[in-house]
Amino acid sequence: MTDSHCHIAGEEFVGDLDAIVERARAAGVSRALVILAAEDDAEVARAAVVSEAWPECRFAVGVHPHHAHLFAADPAAAAAKVAQQLERLPAARAVGEIGLDYHYDFSPRDVQHAVFRAQLQLARSRDLPVVIHTREADDDTLRILQEERGAGLRGVFHCFTGDHDAATRALATGFYLSIPGVVTFPKAESLRAAVATVPADRLLVETDSPYLAPIPFRGKRNEPAHVARVVDTLAAARGATAAEVGEQTDRNFDALFRP
Repeated sequence: MTDSHCHIAGEEFVGDLDAIVERARAAGVSRALVILAAEDDAEVARAAVVSEAWPECRFAVGVHPHHAHLFAADPAAAAAKVAQQLERLPAARAVGEIGLDYHYDFSPRDVQHAVFRAQLQLARSRDLPVVIHTREADDDTLRILQEERGAGLRGVFHCFTGDHDAATRALATGFYLSIPGVVTFPKAESLRAAVATVPADRLLVETDSPYLAPIPFRGKRNEPAHVARVVDTLAAARGATAAEVGEQTDRNFDALFRP
């Protein structure tokens, strides 16, 4: 299995990273895509520690929409910062997470748009996939993706928690959907119904560690080992085995991120 989105280079994991990796491997999780905040030099530097503890990991680096305001005066500088960090990260395979977040609006929406566009253009120029964060902003996210798409832009909608209609709209971009631990929550019936119909070759699984721990760990710090719970739930929703879902999502990860 592959955890396609986690934040284990964050401060939350500094004290027990080796144990985190050991539990992941024991659960059958062979690797992870670790998300790094481009503007956080300390977090990017910890990528080396993650690589030492778990050499199979790969990385994505980007400016999250919450932090877009740091580049309000010069949105192009956000892409320049990401490009600088990519040069420091031989195991980087994607730009992200990037996108729009209207739930908190920590950054002005026009600034979010400009920073998002600049990073999409960088990804396209580098032939790298993008990891998309969209919250209460789907219309604008999809519109900007369409406008900036160009040749070769590819990626994944991280932490997909929508219904069938939302899945249909997202899949129309040609992107993948990455399913988090929310799919295990008792009230997530519409999400489970949606993922049951997604083409098998367009699915990924993730933890978003340290956030969104699945049942029965809800409310605790999440970690990559728990992606096994996502795989089990996805398999049940699709009438497949956990082994089949794990193997298929591994292949999908390879196809998108070329690890």
